[in-house]
Amino acid sequence: MSRRRRNLALLSLAVLAGASMTLVPARTAEYPQSPQFHDGAFHNQQVPRMPRGRESLTLWWKFLAGKRPATRPDAPLPVEVLDAAALAGAPDNRLYRIGHSSVLVKLDGGWWLTDPVLSQRASPLSWAGPRRFQPAAIAVDQLPPLRGVVLSHDHYDHLDKATIRALASRTELFVAPLGVGDRLLRWGVEPGKVRQLDWWDSLQVDGVPLTATPAQHFSGRGLRDRNRTLWASWAIRAPGLNLFFSGDSGYFPGFAEIGRRLGPFDLTLVECGAYDPMWEGVHMLPEQTVQAHLDLRGRRLLPIHNGTFDLAFHDWNEPMERVFAAARARGVDITMPRFGQAVDALSPPPAEPWWRVPGQEHDRRADDALVNAPPAAGTPR
Repeated sequence: MSRRRRNLALLSLAVLAGASMTLVPARTAEYPQSPQFHDGAFHNQQVPRMPRGRESLTLWWKFLAGKRPATRPDAPLPVEVLDAAALAGAPDNRLYRIGHSSVLVKLDGGWWLTDPVLSQRASPLSWAGPRRFQPAAIAVDQLPPLRGVVLSHDHYDHLDKATIRALASRTELFVAPLGVGDRLLRWGVEPGKVRQLDWWDSLQVDGVPLTATPAQHFSGRGLRDRNRTLWASWAIRAPGLNLFFSGDSGYFPGFAEIGRRLGPFDLTLVECGAYDPMWEGVHMLPEQTVQAHLDLRGRRLLPIHNGTFDLAFHDWNEPMERVFAAARARGVDITMPRFGQAVDALSPPPAEPWWRVPGQEHDRRADDALVNAPPAAGTPR
């Protein structure tokens, strides 16, 4: 293996793990008021399944050996390119999937954006690391003035320094879990624009209450700052709309608690992508995505965290196929819009398999096999 290929493989693994390959730790703070913070780090409600021992060695080997070509599409995926003119006059509850976990939505007259990553790579480097399959559905300079940006955690595919800096002057408020807001302050965001919340803390912005809810994940951007910032999902309620945004999470009992306390949700934006059985404790398998939606008491499911970056070993289109089949098998109302497609969050269109290559016959037997497969570990039926 060439040195360049080895370095790129190591960088990809580092980005997947949330590490930046730098030996200089970020400045960290203490959060003694948080029940999640002790022994110098934040903790999940239960210890999640992640690669350990022999599995860790297997994971390193798989990255070093190189990935199959099928982890990336042969050509850019279809995108409905947005600009300021296309967004002008959009009604409340209009929603656009920008890419990966970045979702733009208009709530009570103001625009909100989740986990904005509009750079070409989810990486600390501009020349290496996971590269987008296609450009984001909108450029930073075409975004409308934002009432708020909602952040779930600090991994590179969810928190992009260049994007945050570009948005700092055109965003009124950044809402983040504990510690993530401190990063924004170090990047130059005005203190008056940053709010940091612990799990179950709430904040009302005009007519939009936001509640930071639990997730089962981890954090860090350097080799020595693991779990020094909190990770969260979010419940966002606007007039006539109750929205859930998962950020990143493994499947865990917390979804049912969120559903009991803050549901039902009109639309759930739940991660489905960059998964593997070796790390399903921090990234759900597609069947678990559907179960999480049911636990949340959601009406309609919109899977996110796919179709943008190559962050795992599965085929690039497998998340869409599996969640589509699992939702159909369980009678879940699922919507899967194209990037940039305008969607009414209260009445989104039913899912259509836009990700399938035109002219290539889809094997329905694969769908049937997915539907009839046994449930993933930890997933109730």
